[in-house]
Amino acid sequence: MLKAVILIGGPQKGTRFRPLSFEVPKPLFPVAGVPMIQHHIEACAQVPGMQEILLIGFYQPDEPLTRFLEAAQQEFNLPVRYLQEFAPLGTGGGLYHFRDQILAGGPEAFFVLNADVCSDFPLSAMLDAYRRQPHPFLLLGTTANRTQSLNYGCIVENSQTHEVLHYVEKPSTFVSDIINCGIYLFSPEALKPLRDVFQRNQQDGQLEDSSGLWRGAGTIRLEQDVFSALAGQGQIYVHLTDGMWSQIKSAGSALYASRLYLGQYQLTHPERLAKHTPGGPRIRGTQPAPLPCFCPQPQPSVPSEPLSTSDSEVKTQSVLWFRGFAPRSSLLLLGNVYIHPTAKVAPSAVLGPNVSIGEGVTVGEGVRLRESIVLHGATLQEHTCVLHTIVGWGSTVGRWARVEGTPNDPNPNDPRAHMDSESLFKDGKLLPAITILGCRVRIPAEVLILNSIVLPHKELSRSFTNQIIL
Repeated sequence: MLKAVILIGGPQKGTRFRPLSFEVPKPLFPVAGVPMIQHHIEACAQVPGMQEILLIGFYQPDEPLTRFLEAAQQEFNLPVRYLQEFAPLGTGGGLYHFRDQILAGGPEAFFVLNADVCSDFPLSAMLDAYRRQPHPFLLLGTTANRTQSLNYGCIVENSQTHEVLHYVEKPSTFVSDIINCGIYLFSPEALKPLRDVFQRNQQDGQLEDSSGLWRGAGTIRLEQDVFSALAGQGQIYVHLTDGMWSQIKSAGSALYASRLYLGQYQLTHPERLAKHTPGGPRIRGTQPAPLPCFCPQPQPSVPSEPLSTSDSEVKTQSVLWFRGFAPRSSLLLLGNVYIHPTAKVAPSAVLGPNVSIGEGVTVGEGVRLRESIVLHGATLQEHTCVLHTIVGWGSTVGRWARVEGTPNDPNPNDPRAHMDSESLFKDGKLLPAITILGCRVRIPAEVLILNSIVLPHKELSRSFTNQIIL
């Protein structure tokens, strides 16, 4: 018997996710068409022997969260419950506070997942490693480059046994290129060190943390209070993965995570990806009807048999050629577009790559949409161009308007690079980043909105560049 715990935090967190977190709790923000934590729940539900999934956090159990829990239970046929903390208790305090709920039924072990990570969740591989060599704590780790490793918890391991010899959370100097992914597998014995930290906190009274805030005895930080203290004592081990992983700390990282999940859908949920159909919108990544060629083009050899799906997929930005026809930019693959069944998309719209269109969205004629998330009820009027943008709930972009952001993607030439936690400002200036339109924003026709953040319920009348519109 297994259980899973997803740590969803609370409203005091997620400030870098504003203005999007004004409307829904950050864990429910749609990433690749479904709420962020649904990806976690789907992964947990696929582990054989999973009996219950618990969400622990400090959010009020409002209607959106309650509705999500009910839908998740029906879809996955598993108990999915929310346990609300009486106060923010850190990454480990909630586990200790709700220890009786976690251990009810006598689970062999339980997974612990941070809600703000994007991953392919190799939970079955972690379980196999745990069963081969049971220990109280098993951490999922991956590699990062030397510079970016300073932004994460760093792990020094024994390369033979994979025991964690040293753990430092966000060190000031380089410690290791192995970083903590925020995904764990704990045995029931893992709660004993949490009890020791709780009792020590009670004896010491209230403690002041590194940010200068006072925290109660129930606040336990897994990383600093447990992992750092127990490293090198034969209790903590690491399972390394080279699979997909990224943090979701900001709106820009949510857009990057959407791209990763949409790409993963090719293997896990191909039914969620839109396909090119006659009379439907053109999906970048599918083969449209060829156009006549009015000028000579080079003619490489073409196989006599029709191209299969795997043959026609191109993993880099390359162009396919067909007999007698010019190359079309829409033949660039990596399309990966999610369209909610209730969305209305005009046939002449061009979508992709990496686009997620939410419930009740309207996309007009001639719209160009790329590397973007369009949320529930938004409207993109005719011939708008939306690139590297999150369009908020119920927002409207007027005809011939251009809304564009600047992505802050990992270095594609460094396989160990990860998404940086973006800072909005540098030297007092707003840095170029993705554009975010808050809830019910109205963009007029024929304007340019570039690298800007627009707070909810704003009606603009002109173009803006590199600004936060309050």
